Amino acid sequence: MTISKFNSEGYYDPTPYAAITNVIKEEKAERNSAFKPLVYICSPYSGDIDINVKKARAFCRFALEKNCIPLAPHLLFPQFMDDDIPQERELAMFMNMVLLGKCNELWVFGDIISKGMAEEIAKAKKRKQLIRYFNEKLQEVDSL
Repeated sequence: MTISKFNSEGYYDPTPYAAITNVIKEEKAERNSAFKPLVYICSPYSGDIDINVKKARAFCRFALEKNCIPLAPHLLFPQFMDDDIPQERELAMFMNMVLLGKCNELWVFGDIISKGMAEEIAKAKKRKQLIRYFNEKLQEVDSL
């Protein structure tokens, strides 16, 4: 579709041209930047860490494919913090709660709720955040 700077009588008329051009630009921008909710990925970390990290990555990918922005602090903080040091674990959990507060939703994955996950779920409930539960097969369930 081409937009002319001239009206139907052939006179130069820049106002409608500018207005229509701006509407088209706004529509393109909206299509390209559709809202993507920030979702907090809640899944076990402790235990078999290698397997749990692989699962958390898969859960993040799942959220991404559902048009969401996944946030999994348990994939980030162990890069520079030690979960076996009580002070660092406490600090990590504090930071988790801060990040959880920035998220639109909490997505809980797996069939086992760890102590840390239980704290995150309780905080999300207290804040009345949307909580969604998924089993290991990435199927949504009522609760775990």
